[in-house]
Amino acid sequence: MALGQPDANVRPSILDKCTAFRIPDELKAGGLYPYHRIIETGQDTEVQVNGRKMLMLGSNSYLELTTHPRIKERAAEAVRQYGTGCAGSRFLNGTLPIHVELERKLADLVGKEAALVFPTGFQTNTGVISSLVHKGEYIIGDKYIHACIMDGCQLSHGQLLRYDHNNMADLEEKLSRLPEGAGKLIVTDGVFSMEGDICNLPGITELAARYGAQVMVDDAHGIGVLGPQGRGTAAHFGLTDEVDLIMGTFSKSLAAIGGFIAGTERTINYLMHMARPYMFSASASPASVAAVLAALEVMEEESWRIERLWENTRFLKQGFDELGFDTGDSETPVIPILVGEFETCLKMWHFLQEEGIFVNPVVPPGVPPGRSLIRISVTAGHTREQLAWALEVFRKAGRHFGLIELGA
Repeated sequence: MALGQPDANVRPSILDKCTAFRIPDELKAGGLYPYHRIIETGQDTEVQVNGRKMLMLGSNSYLELTTHPRIKERAAEAVRQYGTGCAGSRFLNGTLPIHVELERKLADLVGKEAALVFPTGFQTNTGVISSLVHKGEYIIGDKYIHACIMDGCQLSHGQLLRYDHNNMADLEEKLSRLPEGAGKLIVTDGVFSMEGDICNLPGITELAARYGAQVMVDDAHGIGVLGPQGRGTAAHFGLTDEVDLIMGTFSKSLAAIGGFIAGTERTINYLMHMARPYMFSASASPASVAAVLAALEVMEEESWRIERLWENTRFLKQGFDELGFDTGDSETPVIPILVGEFETCLKMWHFLQEEGIFVNPVVPPGVPPGRSLIRISVTAGHTREQLAWALEVFRKAGRHFGLIELGA
């Protein structure tokens, strides 16, 4: 065989890319691998990692309900009554009375006629968007929409156009270029999961009405956080009737796993019979469904949790701003600390980890290149003492990495 020529007897394998994928190995070798950390306790404000207590500032349990005694007991009761799973899809043998009860209560929560529960939030978005938008129709999405929305767009047969983040002029420019009679779906996060800002829903709904488009809001980080009684982004703006589809998840404020879509009865009926991730996935487990039912009750009865969540949010956000950190346009319990470069972000994460704070670094493709950040999420359970201590640790980290002035 000539030097430099491939061996004709060696065939390429589809698994070659796996062998060549070395980024995690390199990060682990440098002590900068931030993923798959094993948490040995429940999702409280303090957790145990490798036998060490840490302050949790990386959980989406905004109302601190995942360890609530009543919710845990309701989940256990459901297992005792129905078992650990449904052994089939909702379409066939997987519908229980509690699934139907939960869908009714979720529809009431967000002010819609009906709702449909999916096993995960990811499946909700991929199922809804892919089944609703057909060839010759259009999806117009914010450039910062969540990855599962993007995957739903790619699974559909429609054409995706993306407008600059929360930029209504750019959204209108995109809408104005589309055929007047074509189906159009504007999709946005309610609360953007990395930036912590809220979509310009008044602007979106006004443009949707002008250009004949429907509106879908992914409210994964809005349910339990925004609006009266935690009813979400549409309720926050008083625009529930102007939003056609409201999506939510259970893995944030509602203490379980799963997702739902809410809209008109006819829309939900269509999705029930056309959304493949719903039809061909095993139904949400009895424990998860019962946990969400209990979480909805607790959210209503213990309204102080939402109030405490916002008190903690204001305290921590003000503290970061006074120290001089760049927190972008955050206005919710999701607070990003903008770091910039990939490597610096991982080093800062490691610094905080060593100091005893559990946070999540977010690097490309989760954010645009050069906009790596430390994502912080506040909960109702954090004490003022915990948050004040966290600010002191962040002060040290910010000085060390040159993100704030030495005198801060």
